[in-house]
Amino acid sequence: MSDPTDILVLNTGSSSVKFAVFDAQLHERISGVADGIGGSGTLRIGAQKEVLALPDHRQALMAVLDRLTQRGTGPDSLRAVAHRVVHGGTSLTMPTRITPTVRAAIQACVPLAPLHNPHALLAIDALDHLAPDLPQYASFDTAFHATTPEVASRYALPPQAEALGLRRYGFHGLSYASVCRRLPEISAAPLPARLLALHLGNGASICAIKNGQSVGTTMGYSPLEGLTMGTRVGTLDPNATLRLAEEIGLRETKAMLNTQSGLAGLSGGLSDMRALEQAGTPEAQFAIEHFCYWAIRHGHSLIGAMGGCDAIAFTGGIGENARNIRTRILDGFVWLGCSIDPEKNAQNAPCLTTSTATPTAWIVPTEEERQIALDADTLIGAAT
Repeated sequence: MSDPTDILVLNTGSSSVKFAVFDAQLHERISGVADGIGGSGTLRIGAQKEVLALPDHRQALMAVLDRLTQRGTGPDSLRAVAHRVVHGGTSLTMPTRITPTVRAAIQACVPLAPLHNPHALLAIDALDHLAPDLPQYASFDTAFHATTPEVASRYALPPQAEALGLRRYGFHGLSYASVCRRLPEISAAPLPARLLALHLGNGASICAIKNGQSVGTTMGYSPLEGLTMGTRVGTLDPNATLRLAEEIGLRETKAMLNTQSGLAGLSGGLSDMRALEQAGTPEAQFAIEHFCYWAIRHGHSLIGAMGGCDAIAFTGGIGENARNIRTRILDGFVWLGCSIDPEKNAQNAPCLTTSTATPTAWIVPTEEERQIALDADTLIGAAT
């Protein structure tokens, strides 16, 4: 029997497990999602979809492994399972094989990501029970930003607040690592020394990448800070948060800032950019303008952190597909010499700017799952 070759990548949420299988050349073979965990759920693999009971994450993973086995890529053909873990804190700043010590460190970060890390741990523990001999690896969404200077990471808070872990961690790190890997392949040129990367989706952030390393990003202690997002408020005066907590209560304030604000809060409930562009209402138009304004404003702040800008990269669902949004944002950088080519932009071409533009602008499709598989593959190779 030949040695196992595939890597299974898992992205586990509160009620879903997204998965993808990559072969030895890191080509995606199969992908899907187990959704509706906690009751009657669905399991989709490729174009096939079935309804089945998914009472918990262990049962969901059992179903995933069973269906993958039927397709010839079950546990016996896997080299490893690789997990997306949102938060690694200040200690887990590189991809790593999961050991009891690493698992404990992920658990210790639960207070920093209470809506995310517990679900990753459920998947890790379930796989440890279902396939105990299968190596497991973790890649952390916060890790890419470990290179950010301390002056950018620290809030102006006294030591007792810092001791609680209140600092800027940044997120979307796997996406930004993927951008750094893919842009040279797309442009056929070295990675620009000063790259402004915009991950624009329902969650949105910008990262200043200097010589391949994060030196600043818009998200902070949590994914709530920074840009106007689908349902998240973005940067807000802390006293406004305190006022809301006094008026409507802490739980209601948390819900409002995370799930009822952003584009949805401004538009009357629409958080999807496509729906906003089609709505044509004054509220929807204002929400779009708000999104673009704050992307331009935060982007210029991060250019200051890099001391200039050689290229701009768009990734994420909005960044890759919303040509009008890209036009509006890039219009804010015309003064730098960033001249958009309307025809290229309309075609979603890899390069969006004219031949003489400086900085240049690019679309870089996000490959977070492949990045996670690559991280695991690199660790496996280093250990052999």
